[in-house]
Amino acid sequence: MSAPERIPPRSVTAADPATAARLLAHGELTVRGRIREASNAALFCTVALDGQEAGCVYKPVAGERPLWDFPDGTLAGREVAAYEVSEATGWGLVPPTVLRGGPYGEGMCQLWIETSADAGLLALVDGEEPEPGWRAIGLAEVGEDRTALLVHADDERLRRLAVLDAVINNADRKGGHLLPTADGRLYGIDHGVTFNVEDKLRTLLWGWAGEPLPGDAVDVLEGLRASLAGGGALAARLAPLITPAEIAATRARVEALLASGRHPEPGGEWPAIPWPPV
Repeated sequence: MSAPERIPPRSVTAADPATAARLLAHGELTVRGRIREASNAALFCTVALDGQEAGCVYKPVAGERPLWDFPDGTLAGREVAAYEVSEATGWGLVPPTVLRGGPYGEGMCQLWIETSADAGLLALVDGEEPEPGWRAIGLAEVGEDRTALLVHADDERLRRLAVLDAVINNADRKGGHLLPTADGRLYGIDHGVTFNVEDKLRTLLWGWAGEPLPGDAVDVLEGLRASLAGGGALAARLAPLITPAEIAATRARVEALLASGRHPEPGGEWPAIPWPPV
């Protein structure tokens, strides 16, 4: 009798977030290596369950460095909270992310995203004004006493991400945290420094600052306001992940965005652009 043929596992992608989240939460997690560029412990893993498999990033809470200005909760909890808010918008801007146990204790587990190299989301250009299809971020020193204009694409996906960042109060939206894919999707990652009760928005996506919010963003914000209210579905999902004060501050930011009807502008009391920007 011949040995039964081994059926290779089916790869799971972010295009099926419910299946991906189930796999991340319940699959067998195997560490494959360390992501050295990360400032906190971040491990590349595979996760497998019922003939399905995917790559993922596992960030154990035990490997987090304490932050004086984010004293409550964990980076892992805020990463998962950012995913929950993203899912509540319906925009799918954050890869499937769960909180689970692993080889080094509880941590954040997020689906690995294969990126496309030809996205054209950021650029350095000469001149003081961007070309059509681009939005100005600011001047950047490029060496030899020369400056160039840093710009980002005038892209609906980036604009939605700018709205999400305003809601979650993202203090670190760098260019390296933007993951475009070959199928035209865009994901944002690294949301450990979010949801602070104080205004800490730092981002490269200032190109729409002060402009009216598009209609779809207003509709999404209306839905978030209802879901963040006491007893709302999103408030319940966030409760184990961030503090009650942070949930209240998130709802207040949604209210402020709806009241102004505009993208936020830099406040001047906090550096508006993260360093390094990319």
